[in-house]
Amino acid sequence: MAVTVGFLFTIGTYLVLTKSLIRIILGTSIIGHGVNLLILTMGGLKTGGPPLLGADGLSFTDALPQALILTAIVINFAVTALFLVLGYRAYKTLRSDDMEQLRGIEDE
Repeated sequence: MAVTVGFLFTIGTYLVLTKSLIRIILGTSIIGHGVNLLILTMGGLKTGGPPLLGADGLSFTDALPQALILTAIVINFAVTALFLVLGYRAYKTLRSDDMEQLRGIEDE
């Protein structure tokens, strides 16, 4: 799993460092998926019953990694949607998705 997480971070970093705006957006989304997999890997696989009050059993599973991943998925979706809307608006206004052209004039 560590190799897969490293591979996702590598691909995401490569895409973020490119000149195309859509690749930068996809790179941030892939890094988000790598973070989700990292949280799942660090949480580990634990056996036991659900963490309910009044349940019989002494060993319980930890629900925190799943809650963090669910929250991270929602935040990643919202950020990706926001970046896509901003990228579309920038392309519609400036007619380019090249980051070198979006930076502006060098003399400013």
